[in-house]
Amino acid sequence: EYCSSQVLLKSDAPTGDVLLDETLRHIKATETAETVQTWIELLTGETWNPFKLQYQLRNVRERLAKALVEKGILTTEKQNFLLFDMTTHPVCNASEKQRLLKRLQESVLERWVNEPQRMERRTLALLVLAHASDVLENVFASLADDKYDVAMNRTKDLLDMDPEVEAAKGKGMEMIWAVLAAFNK
Repeated sequence: EYCSSQVLLKSDAPTGDVLLDETLRHIKATETAETVQTWIELLTGETWNPFKLQYQLRNVRERLAKALVEKGILTTEKQNFLLFDMTTHPVCNASEKQRLLKRLQESVLERWVNEPQRMERRTLALLVLAHASDVLENVFASLADDKYDVAMNRTKDLLDMDPEVEAAKGKGMEMIWAVLAAFNK
């Protein structure tokens, strides 16, 4: 299974992104190669394996939110919930969010290739992540009913494909399919 395939690091060259570079250092530092499923658990902080804690990314959500605040996508607010204050990060740049939604909508409606190997990798990755985050319906919510149905059916057909079969076809998308397989477990 691809989600149980081991992640092998091809290059540890810095990317310029702090979290991604930290992830690469963790992958490089592992004594034995870990599976995609294990890395997802480690990098999201969803594991409590005491032998793997040194490979966890710390405060991932907060660090991602901070990076998006620095880019002007989100803002930081304090909200009072009865007995305690909580920091939230609402979207402050709606145009960037709309640009991303439009990109995904167009990829499924206007630029649909009906063959995952011909899809742009970033678009496939975004669709997989939107599915895994359970926000895919929100991506298409603003569409007219007929277009919504087409978009959801095409996306469902794509996400229902066998990740093992698709990953075996190569095309540099093996990791995306492995991530989908891991989230589908």
